Amino acid sequence: LTIMGDASMGPNISPPDSTAQQDSLFSMTDVFLISLITGLLTYWLFFRKKKEEVPDLPKMQTVVAPVRDSSFIEKMKKTGRSIVVFYGSQTGTAEEFANRLSKDAHRYGLRGMAADPEEYDLSDLSRLSEIDKSLAVFCMATYGEGDPTDNAQDFYDWLQEADADLAGLRFAVFGLGNKTYEHFNAMGKYVDKRLEELGAQRIFELGLGDDDGNLEEDFITWREQFWPAVCEHFGVEATGEESSIRQYELVVHTDVNMNKVYTGEMGRLKSYENQKPPFDAKNPFLAQVTENRKLNEGGERHLMHLELDISNSKIRYESGDHVAVYPANDSSLVNQIGEILGTNLDTIMSLNNLDEESNKKHPFPCPTSYRTALTYYLDITNPPRTNVLYELAQYATDPSEQERLRKMASSAPEGKALYLSWVVEARRNILAILQDMPSLCPPIDHLCELLPRLQARYYSIASSSKVHPNSIHICAVTVEYETKTGRVNKGVATNWLKGKVPTENGSSSLVPMYVRKSQFRLPFKPSTPVIMIGPGTGVAPFMGFIQERAWLKQQGKEVGETVLYYGCRREREDYLYREELARFHRDGVLTQLHVAFSRDQAEKVYVQHLLKKNKENIWKLVHEGNAHIYVCGDARNMARDVLNAFYEIVAEFGNMSQPQATDYVKKLMTKGRYSLDVWS
Repeated sequence: LTIMGDASMGPNISPPDSTAQQDSLFSMTDVFLISLITGLLTYWLFFRKKKEEVPDLPKMQTVVAPVRDSSFIEKMKKTGRSIVVFYGSQTGTAEEFANRLSKDAHRYGLRGMAADPEEYDLSDLSRLSEIDKSLAVFCMATYGEGDPTDNAQDFYDWLQEADADLAGLRFAVFGLGNKTYEHFNAMGKYVDKRLEELGAQRIFELGLGDDDGNLEEDFITWREQFWPAVCEHFGVEATGEESSIRQYELVVHTDVNMNKVYTGEMGRLKSYENQKPPFDAKNPFLAQVTENRKLNEGGERHLMHLELDISNSKIRYESGDHVAVYPANDSSLVNQIGEILGTNLDTIMSLNNLDEESNKKHPFPCPTSYRTALTYYLDITNPPRTNVLYELAQYATDPSEQERLRKMASSAPEGKALYLSWVVEARRNILAILQDMPSLCPPIDHLCELLPRLQARYYSIASSSKVHPNSIHICAVTVEYETKTGRVNKGVATNWLKGKVPTENGSSSLVPMYVRKSQFRLPFKPSTPVIMIGPGTGVAPFMGFIQERAWLKQQGKEVGETVLYYGCRREREDYLYREELARFHRDGVLTQLHVAFSRDQAEKVYVQHLLKKNKENIWKLVHEGNAHIYVCGDARNMARDVLNAFYEIVAEFGNMSQPQATDYVKKLMTKGRYSLDVWS
């Protein structure tokens, strides 16, 4: 994500004037050559040194650096395990499911382990049959446009190229996806199909989880049929041990050197005080907020434009990339949890893995305080998953509350329905559950063990590095809504960002961040026309694109048509970047600007309506001009409606049937001429 070498090509070495005049041995040519050689040597040494330094950066203490040389087969043999559950996880959910499955194994007299494919050599899968009753399970999330998650990229590459013989390998796959996306569960489907092609034996059907529906329920439904299939295959049965098994043990530190205590860092201890590149997910850069302004003129929402200073970070980005920020939970929520559980939140503790062989020594960086864990490391605002309710049930002193919690965690239809209505649809987070079940008072350390990790949030970068090399711009809308229980829930990251005000220094304006590369890229040739469709905050990456096209034009390059379809609710209320867009349009950089105001007239008008209105021009740009199409924003409705509009336009002007038109647009996607950056 970051590029290291930033040394200047040659130090400016010039001899003192007197020597230059006296000493004719050094002609200007010689001086130039010596300068060049010295410069190149310096650069070469500097660059090489930098390259060697990278692995020496202390890695995250909670996650051991990838131990590729350690074979998962040897580890399983050594620890008496027969089931390995690999996870491809971007936001932690697939990892959580993998942990739950590996813990389940215990109920059947088997031992399981969850494993990050990035840490092992997956070609060892061909040797798994050396272990009796062995099974490999894959919990694979799909990221972006049908892509593997970052940690499963190497595994995906290996699968594509592998000609391994996996006969004897038994496997099952559960995919995590979202139906609103074009490539629903592409990664899960691919792994399931490819393992079978390589000779492996599927012992249970592919599970397809849909995060647009109820991912938790999809997982539970799959899992309750998966284990009986495993039992039947291996001739084992449940031991009836349903007891809650702790994965970590609590150690309270009474006499601890505070310099050894984590205070919110993601990886290396003190990494926020002593910053060293390269910056990435485990080593974020603390960027100063230099601007934070409200973009909308009215309405109940708060739309904002932020600028993050990345000077001296060596961070590079391209238009279309994403910036990831690590937010913090609202301190009032944290304090309320502490009060309900009657805990001193400033207690310094560690949670240590009881399985000494595990690569994951702690659930989050330790030692730390409960306050730090609940503020920076744990997700306390999303409705908890059923396994959390199941484990917490034992701490409810009121039998009816205990039964209710167990019921919601069960696979019975009425239990699932209760979980859906009482937790998911009511958007009850852990605090709301503790408030609404007065007899429930779990030990805070067990709660911290069970809650998922607080994840980084991704935003499409709203600037071009050609124009703003030392600054990254974000365009976001604060999330705030009332739940069915009358509580007001606030989005963690957007409300935290809203409070980041530019100051001289001080943590109130610092944002831990890194850049994630994306496939959302301007065409290689500036003369290629672009059609950008981005209503609401979906305009973000296009601000970067337009800035870049303006810059290219200034450089004297021939720049093709630059067309923007933008939409908002009302012209006088939430027309984002109105002045900037008008200026680009006036200067001829933005050749067409079409804006849909959905609520300024009786009937709703959206971007897809404007596309259809200008269908002839669209067809000409795409078919004759080889235009690239970009869609950014809401995946659930907008992206689908826009896609359907393109199918219609292509069918009408290309004189094609519906299937032919669909095929035409799909080919544009394959060629990288129809790109999406969407979220749901």
